[in-house]
Amino acid sequence: MSTIPSALLPSPPRVCELDRLGDEIAELSAHLDAATARLLSLIREFDTRGGWNTGFRSCAEWLSWRVGLDLGAARERVRVAHALGALPRLAEALARGELSYAKLRALTRVATPETEARLLKVGRTATAAHVERIIRAWRHVDRRAEARETARQHAGRSL
Repeated sequence: MSTIPSALLPSPPRVCELDRLGDEIAELSAHLDAATARLLSLIREFDTRGGWNTGFRSCAEWLSWRVGLDLGAARERVRVAHALGALPRLAEALARGELSYAKLRALTRVATPETEARLLKVGRTATAAHVERIIRAWRHVDRRAEARETARQHAGRSL
């Protein structure tokens, strides 16, 4: 049986200080998520209005040049920005700092207006890694259902 040396255990004042630091980190993260919501809204409007069409092939290419994002990350930002246009609950949760961008990015891969409320619950209660696993499984099930439907339609064809 091993014990932790008392020198490694935080004292009560140190615990309070660490709790305060943890709270500040969480609060600042929520502010960053709210700023990300605003950024995504601006990206959606900029892309819709063709603001990037000054010699660039896409909004993602413009973002990569203008703000230094990797082109893949820029494409993902544009995709998420457009997805949020049809998913107001998810957009509001990000703006309030209730969802991280990492969770939101995964959720928007499968979310529809019909599934948004259920997926928002998943996003609020699961870790980002867990949300990613759930979304991967969701997409797998969707692909299998789509393949079955296509096969059924093909089998029903006739002249």
